[in-house]
Amino acid sequence: MCVQNGAWGIILLKEKLRHIKILRSLRTRIFLILLIVGLVPCISMRYAVLQNYERRAASVHASDISTQLKILANHLITYHYLQDTSSEVINAEIDQLSSFYDGRVLIINSDLRIVKDTYGISENKTIISEEVVRCIKGESTSRYDRENGYIEMTVPITETISVDGQPEGTGSADVVRGVMLVSASTDTIMATMNILNRNTMIVEVIAILIIFVISLLAAKRLIRPFEKITEALDQAQAGYTNDPISVTDCLETERIGDAFNRVLSRMKLLDDSRQEFVSNVSHELKTPITSMKVLADSLITQKDVPVEIYQEFMTDIAAEIEREDKIITDLLSLVKMDRTAADLNVAQIDVNVLVELIMKRLRPIAQKRDVELVYESRRPVTAAVDEVKLTLAISNLVENAIKYNKEHGWVKVTLDADHQFFTIEIADSGIGIPEESIEHIYERFYRVDKSRSREIGGTGLGLAITRSAIIMHRGTIKVVSEENVGTTFTVKIPLTYIAV
Repeated sequence: MCVQNGAWGIILLKEKLRHIKILRSLRTRIFLILLIVGLVPCISMRYAVLQNYERRAASVHASDISTQLKILANHLITYHYLQDTSSEVINAEIDQLSSFYDGRVLIINSDLRIVKDTYGISENKTIISEEVVRCIKGESTSRYDRENGYIEMTVPITETISVDGQPEGTGSADVVRGVMLVSASTDTIMATMNILNRNTMIVEVIAILIIFVISLLAAKRLIRPFEKITEALDQAQAGYTNDPISVTDCLETERIGDAFNRVLSRMKLLDDSRQEFVSNVSHELKTPITSMKVLADSLITQKDVPVEIYQEFMTDIAAEIEREDKIITDLLSLVKMDRTAADLNVAQIDVNVLVELIMKRLRPIAQKRDVELVYESRRPVTAAVDEVKLTLAISNLVENAIKYNKEHGWVKVTLDADHQFFTIEIADSGIGIPEESIEHIYERFYRVDKSRSREIGGTGLGLAITRSAIIMHRGTIKVVSEENVGTTFTVKIPLTYIAV
């Protein structure tokens, strides 16, 4: 069968994929995501490496300067440089230290007077600085100024003296005699960082190119299963194939393929049902018309038809018209049942009274066929239902139980309820339903015994109408039957209707 008849279902699935344009957009998004996922760690790593190197280099540089300053501080005490700055040896060491670290060295005595300045501009001046004051108290300081490119350090100049006339080493204390304030350039660190930055940028560019290519290939590979599904959907919509889709590249595409196959199967079933329904409707409507035409032609071709025969033929024609009318009425009822549940006219009704009225109306039919009709209500039941549709559904079940019963048989209708549902059970002692036919009894125009159905005037639509009405109420219908023993239909409907 061509799949074009179920094209709307395929289109619904295709809407989930947004056609090939969306697939391309999806590929682009996947590519960008993969690219970003690759670039962010790469760029972050470069900055992390540079920052870690800068911190480490500044710390090592400061530690190296601190060591040199401590050595120089000992020499300053040894040569009494704070009292006499004429020592060529110390001056040479200070100048060498200043030149080596490309910075400035200040020697400050305990009176906060600068006794030596390698720049020669602040000697004999008084300096008041938080760092110097803290260092006078014995606390060394160090500060890295990245923006201006220097490290500023203070190191106390301490002298060990004996206490209370005790020999040195047994009762001694460290006394701060001055402070060395040094500003050392960090140009070498910056130069090394620039080189390192260039090298890491080269590595980063190479990594970006590699990530770009890998992301592009990965995006194409990830989107390929979805492209296969789109191609299969296009083939199915065009009617070139009706084979199920099988794309097992990944879990997502496998699920989409399974969903499509279920919809495709449903479309096939609906299309078969539609064709069968159209065929059955055509046949059912054509049969009475054919009978009426044969009867009418017989009357037309005969001359001087006796009144008795004329009346007999007209009676048969009237019966066929009534049969045609019943089929059309049932068809209209079925069409109404196929509408959405919004068409339900739900109201709170007394189900006991409803069932009693149905039994009262059908009792003459039961008496005519010598069938005992019994009604048992186990408790009062009030429910939110559509009275017209529920009446039609229950009437069909009870009427069928009467019509397809045995002579001197019985039909028992039982009403019960719990806190959520009410249940109506229609049991009979009729001819029963063959096991192979039970799953088909709700199909339109399906008849278990066609000859008997026509004899009693059945259209084959009653149970289809009944099931539709019950489903509209969010209820269920079940059947248990045994041939030549009887049939029991159980209808279960919520007491409170909840629209979805």
